[in-house]
Amino acid sequence: MPMADISLIQSGRPLSFGQQLKLTAQLSWPAMMAQLSSIMMQYIDASMVGQLGADDSAAVGLVSTSLWLFWGICSAVTMGFSVQVAHRIGASDYDEARRILRQAITACVAFSLIVATVGAAIAFPLPHWLGGTEAVCHKASVYFLVFVLALPLLTLNYLGGGMLRCAGNMKVPGGLNVMMCLLDVVFNCLLIFPSRHLDIFGVGIFIPGAGLGVLGAALGTVSAEIITAAAMMWFLCARERSIRLKGHPGSFRPTRPVLRKALKVSAPMTLEHAVICGAQIAVTVIVAPIGVMAIAANAFAVTAESICYMPGYGIGDAATTLVGQSYGAKRPDLAKRFGYITVGLGMVTMTLMGVIMYICAPWVMEMMSPVEGIRQLGVEALRIEAFAEPMFAASIVAYGVMIGVGDTVWPACMNFGSIWLVRLPLAAILAPTMGLAGVWTAMCIELCFRGAIFLWRLISGAWLKKGL
Repeated sequence: MPMADISLIQSGRPLSFGQQLKLTAQLSWPAMMAQLSSIMMQYIDASMVGQLGADDSAAVGLVSTSLWLFWGICSAVTMGFSVQVAHRIGASDYDEARRILRQAITACVAFSLIVATVGAAIAFPLPHWLGGTEAVCHKASVYFLVFVLALPLLTLNYLGGGMLRCAGNMKVPGGLNVMMCLLDVVFNCLLIFPSRHLDIFGVGIFIPGAGLGVLGAALGTVSAEIITAAAMMWFLCARERSIRLKGHPGSFRPTRPVLRKALKVSAPMTLEHAVICGAQIAVTVIVAPIGVMAIAANAFAVTAESICYMPGYGIGDAATTLVGQSYGAKRPDLAKRFGYITVGLGMVTMTLMGVIMYICAPWVMEMMSPVEGIRQLGVEALRIEAFAEPMFAASIVAYGVMIGVGDTVWPACMNFGSIWLVRLPLAAILAPTMGLAGVWTAMCIELCFRGAIFLWRLISGAWLKKGL
């Protein structure tokens, strides 16, 4: 979107409700498209691997939550720097924003190398720790290893996209993520399946293929993400007007004040993401004894449900930018109004998505797996979760609002307490009698509780007093 629109925040001029709503919509729409393309990649991987059979599907599903842990930790670290850039842009201090960006590149790459080393070290024992059978453990290990080795480059993708969004540029990350989705389709087709002939409208077409199966799915997705990361960082450093580094030399050495502020934002987010993903891994352990069908159905349902919360995370990204720049411009009242508008918009949008998911659940699961038992379990799980979408939206977008000012400690504690004190105990109690449906019922109850406590904190205004 044109920088002239978002510059209204920096100028100090009053914004009417209509202008605030328009600005929110303009930022949210491309952010939602970026989220959609990312989620479509998960759909593509899941549906393509699903064609290989239940064991291959279970191999991917077994380590998917562990991968989210590693990805999320690296993504959280980048946010510590992106929030600072949003504040500096809000204050029209572009030289300082560039200085923070240069330091962010060095710090995030160094951190991701450490995380990748840890991930590679546990890649082969991990599936056994999670209760996987011998039929799936080796494939799961290889799938996990490919992704963690690529973490430094994937982290640059997170950093580039986050910096562009905090500068108010949602279109470029959105467009590049759509490109990544298309590349993922092409690479997966070439790497997952063997060479084959297809008959399209009576015309025989030969499609080459490597026949790598689960390994091909990992290589295809990583290749698409690496190309996108290169394009994202090039645009950020060479073309983005407000914070491009080209023509503005400076040191890439991290300094203590910038690292300290980044740590204040990122440390609670990283710890929170670790405990949330730890809880998701614990859920995988709870599901594993139910059987291979349940493991695969749980993984597919998690992927399918992501289409519902895609708008929430897109609007949450917009909220971080709008609230962050308002806070940096020393306009707390405007920041609070943007918080209310974005959370309300997120709840309305995700309610509609929940209705659509409830109706379309059978078709969605049919697209993702040819196995009838997996499809039935997945449909049941999705229809349970549809009822939690409005309150899930409240927690997602309110969290983005609070990140915008740099308030991450209390939101992290709220997420931690909600999942570990509500979801996991309920899942452990309900799974033995209700199976996979019990696990998803526990999730539904917990998400409603989490949304309620985030709404309470948003309305209280306490988050505005806890910023950087």
